[in-house]
Amino acid sequence: MKIIFATGNKNKLHEIVKIMEGDGYDVRTSAMEGIAADPEEDGDTFEENALIKARAVYELSDKRSIIMSDDSGLCIDALGGEPGVHSARFMGHDTSYEIKNNEILKKLKDVPFDKRGARFVCAVAAILPSGKEIVVRETMEGYINDRIAGENGFGYDPIFYLKEFGKTSAEISDISKNLISHRGKALRHMRAVLSEEGL
Repeated sequence: MKIIFATGNKNKLHEIVKIMEGDGYDVRTSAMEGIAADPEEDGDTFEENALIKARAVYELSDKRSIIMSDDSGLCIDALGGEPGVHSARFMGHDTSYEIKNNEILKKLKDVPFDKRGARFVCAVAAILPSGKEIVVRETMEGYINDRIAGENGFGYDPIFYLKEFGKTSAEISDISKNLISHRGKALRHMRAVLSEEGL
């Protein structure tokens, strides 16, 4: 069964393939399938945005594949849940994550560690060939570190501190990260749901 994932992000595709491999799925991106869909992600929740992307690709697909999409972001308690659904757009799409991460550290410089709770959230949406829509949501809990650390991972990983490892999520291996990450958990959850659907 082919899965067309609505993304052009190579980092994300690498994670998805690692998590979904071994179940007989042929994971492709919408770009690899020649589907150009770039809808405005104007939903108020991660779930809404994931469905917006999946629906846009589904409409342009041959309706024979599973269409999947995710929306994820970083929610920081001390910032009222920000950047949240605006994580990718925080400070502008073209702003580097080094600048974004430094801005967040600056905003939290006077906040004690125990008040720096945060979570990565991921909603994964799937539209089956029949048109049935499924959405799941998972999180990875942690804290915002006091500095940027680590070269592995991408986005906000270098400032997201995992107490159980004593490191940021950019300092742990891909294998460890995929076991506990919001996206890893959401994709495994979706994989279980697809299995129940006989796919």
